[in-house]
Amino acid sequence: MSLVVYLAGCVLALSAAVLFRRPRTAVRNPLTVSTCVAILLGSVVFVCSAPMTLAAVNDLTGVPNFGAPLTYGMLTAYSCSLLILLVNWRGGPPERVRRLVLRSIAVYAPLVVAVVVLFALADARTERLTDLDTYYANTPYMREMILLYLLGHSAVMVAMSVVCVKWGREVTGLLRAGLRLILVGALLDLVGFQLTKYTAVAARWTGHDLDFLSTSVAPPMASLAALVCSVGFVLPRLLPAATAHCRGLRDHRRLGPLWSRVGFVSTAPKPPASWWQLPEERLHWREVAIHDALLALAPYFDDRVRERALSAALAAGRAPHEARVVAEAAMLAAAAGRAAAREEPFETPSTYRLHAMEDSGAGGLVELAQVLGRTPATNTVSEGTVRAFHG
Repeated sequence: MSLVVYLAGCVLALSAAVLFRRPRTAVRNPLTVSTCVAILLGSVVFVCSAPMTLAAVNDLTGVPNFGAPLTYGMLTAYSCSLLILLVNWRGGPPERVRRLVLRSIAVYAPLVVAVVVLFALADARTERLTDLDTYYANTPYMREMILLYLLGHSAVMVAMSVVCVKWGREVTGLLRAGLRLILVGALLDLVGFQLTKYTAVAARWTGHDLDFLSTSVAPPMASLAALVCSVGFVLPRLLPAATAHCRGLRDHRRLGPLWSRVGFVSTAPKPPASWWQLPEERLHWREVAIHDALLALAPYFDDRVRERALSAALAAGRAPHEARVVAEAAMLAAAAGRAAAREEPFETPSTYRLHAMEDSGAGGLVELAQVLGRTPATNTVSEGTVRAFHG
């Protein structure tokens, strides 16, 4: 069971690390901070609740079952962090958000203290690594400690469910999908973890033995619920960024034919070669460098080449816009060939403006690159030659 719990904790920690990938900007965003704190606390709870961790903590402190108040205290803190996360996520006036956060802390901080105090007052000398809740269900103070942490966690899950249902009616898209996942996770926690725990403990009170619910059913259900909730919190924040990164990688690759044809002309300073540079940043630099190269090649543009290519494309039945791009690609290929051969630019430069230079995004450049990739290339020179020639 320890391996499964550790795996769940690692997955949660990894998702928090992804959200916190830029610490300098992340610390300024209360939503990012509260999300990372909640997920990390959930990860810590899983690690602390593993039988191997409990045994190690008990041996290290020399106190039988010392891992119990540690785990239950962390679980209570995790419950509080979920409330704070919901408050920050829902947003609103800063004063109201701050007031609700302080109220959450004011309620759950005494619960953490109470868990520790009740354990200190209880007689729990027999170490129990997997069935502590049911074994000590009838023990004074331990009984109250167990009920206290369960009730505190239940209150948070119920509150989360209510908020997700109400808020889900007001929003759409990824936010609604995230709220639904959180709702599913909360219900899994309420039914799969808490209800089984309550049932197993109540069975002990009535002289019955349903310990398997607490030892075999509740832990995996708690892991599943926490993972689903974490996906719900993270999905609306990471998916748009991930989609943008994929789009950046795709456009960066599709600009390759254009960059290979005109890159030797560009005077744009190269960014530092960093393996962690985001795809969008690499795409932005390539766009800037290509625009710079196109401006440098403008004195070599031959309108006659473009007009002949345009007429041929239209005669071949191409749409006007497609024919324009094909003609521009032919003119650009000829200009790059002249520049590579160190020919003098035209005395009367063309005033024609490429469609790709008018498009604010990468779409025009990508369109030109794809057509240019099908245009035969002339000999080019190494980077810096044209700059030296003009200098």
